[in-house]
Amino acid sequence: GARIRRPPGIRLRAHYAGDWGSTDRLTGRRLHATAPALVLAAGTFASPRPACGILAAGVQQRLIRPGELERELLRSTRVRHRAALLLAIRDIGQGAHALSEIDFVRLCRRFDLPPPRQQAVRVEPSGRRRYLDAEWLRRDGRRVVVEVDGALHLIARQWWDDQSRQNELVIAGDLVLRYPSVVVRGEPASVAGQLRRALWL
Repeated sequence: GARIRRPPGIRLRAHYAGDWGSTDRLTGRRLHATAPALVLAAGTFASPRPACGILAAGVQQRLIRPGELERELLRSTRVRHRAALLLAIRDIGQGAHALSEIDFVRLCRRFDLPPPRQQAVRVEPSGRRRYLDAEWLRRDGRRVVVEVDGALHLIARQWWDDQSRQNELVIAGDLVLRYPSVVVRGEPASVAGQLRRALWL
């Protein structure tokens, strides 16, 4: 019996629960709890990519933990893209907090590259904490860092912030590779070839 307002310019898809008594919901409200809501929303996408993206966004925004999503998905045996979503949740649990990072981890597996350490924390001389998308330690002790840049990184202020972080990494002696997310998806063999040479594999 809910009335749904459809804001202009926003595609809205409503979902109805036949039995609120058996639905995992927020206490005292007719709203799904976060984990079932995200799994339900993920199952409405025609392809698995945006479905994985919405789960990653929920974790990245600290709305939910990967383990809660995995438990909900294991209970939801009929959700669309279930196998791909389970793999994505496990990648998210390893530290991939964006779809581009999930793509990167899959690229490493596909080309038999060692799994990177994800979301490693670096503290700059200024005291600022930075999170790195991926890093490895080579046999010679040199660190190889990879940053995967989405569209947000093209904004002028973010672009400068990225350059400043890269400068600090290079000053510290790290080897830094940067890839636009579209290249990770569209030219994986090229990315893997560079990584293999950088890692001395």
